[in-house]
Amino acid sequence: MKVVFMGTPDFSVGALEAIWKAGHEITAVVTQPDKPKGRGGKLQMSPVKEFAVSRGLPVFQPVRIKRPEAVEQLKTYEADIFVVAAFGQILSQEILDMPRFGCVNIHASLLPRYRGSSPIQWAIINGDKMTGVTIMQMDAGVDTGDMLMKSEVEIAPSDTYASLSDKLAQAGAQLIIPALAAIEKGEVTPTPQDDSLSCHVGMIDKNMGKIDFSRSAEEIDRLIRGLNPWPSAYTFYKGKTLKIWEAFPVQESADGEPGSIQRTEKDAVYINTGNGVLKVTQLQLEGKKRMQVRDFLLGCRIEKGEMLGC
Repeated sequence: MKVVFMGTPDFSVGALEAIWKAGHEITAVVTQPDKPKGRGGKLQMSPVKEFAVSRGLPVFQPVRIKRPEAVEQLKTYEADIFVVAAFGQILSQEILDMPRFGCVNIHASLLPRYRGSSPIQWAIINGDKMTGVTIMQMDAGVDTGDMLMKSEVEIAPSDTYASLSDKLAQAGAQLIIPALAAIEKGEVTPTPQDDSLSCHVGMIDKNMGKIDFSRSAEEIDRLIRGLNPWPSAYTFYKGKTLKIWEAFPVQESADGEPGSIQRTEKDAVYINTGNGVLKVTQLQLEGKKRMQVRDFLLGCRIEKGEMLGC
């Protein structure tokens, strides 16, 4: 088929590559505008644009996809279907109605479980054991369209937002090819979503990363993993921000106030929580590099009973 692909981050690249390798004609790749990065403010291409440019695919980068001039530009790309994967902008009904097979979305959740922009993070934070991707026929709502195909992905106890994103990106790339074939042949059966089983998960906010040590060690561990690498989970130590990158819940009873240091070992710091103990093995103090605790303790002495969070 002739395909217009819409996507922006690393998550989207695998699906674009799979569609390209499968021999579909990609008439345009639509992605977010280049953004300034670093101290010099040099414009950087999105991962999707980098791939498109490397393969000689035409690229369109509208500031707002709903603007009349952007809509008119989209009409110039002959396409049977639009495939969307983490594009980052909402499509208007006029755009949804353009291609003869409509628009399909590769959504990183087993719909209708999580609708919205952060399903991967919340699957980890909420302690789900299983997630997956859904190929969905897009409509005017936010991830409310009929489900076409699904693929399950197990969430490992060590999975972070980054590692689970990679798994789901691969699953989406593998699923979109049979989905396109079934759509073209009319062999797919759309399944309406049960709205009563859904919840909306919006944009992740940096303030979500502030650790509440009155929560259980297991909950804090999930928060740390769900927000790794961005925006990261953090607390405060002697007035400075302390990011915690890696930690594990320990099956021990807390013996102090939540947020207090229970003990330190050569390669770990143990923190009392509202339920259980959190073993921290990788952290980053404000102004310093991310490092293993054994390296951190060489230059910073942490005493038993000291409080975090202040």
